[in-house]
Amino acid sequence: MDYVSLTVTIVIEEQLSNNRKHSIVKGSKEEMLFIKDLIKNISSINIFNLSNIKSLENVIDLLAYIVKRAWDKNFKIVNISKHLKSWWDMSCSRDLEKYRSSRSLADWKQFKKTVKNTKHLFFDQKIQEIVNKAREP
Repeated sequence: MDYVSLTVTIVIEEQLSNNRKHSIVKGSKEEMLFIKDLIKNISSINIFNLSNIKSLENVIDLLAYIVKRAWDKNFKIVNISKHLKSWWDMSCSRDLEKYRSSRSLADWKQFKKTVKNTKHLFFDQKIQEIVNKAREP
């Protein structure tokens, strides 16, 4: 028997994954501005002359445009990673920025304290959710 070696070349390209998303953090200044923009612009839409389908479509298109414009104006780009901290909140960000600008030991200690308290609150809520869910039939 004769054997012939078989050589196969497989091209593996670096796959670029989208590790970013557009987001507005709940309770943030951006969320407040987003909602204010929506209220201001939606309240100015004239809906008194909706006598046919074309005028209804125009109002719907205008509404979609208003929401998109408000979103584009206020969203932030968030990096997504497998180590994303779901417990992280605005107080953590605020104290981290305060420490980064001052580099003082007191601000570092305050940041660490904020992180610890935030984690405790978050995970206590998660534990409570699990306990409550286990009690349901």
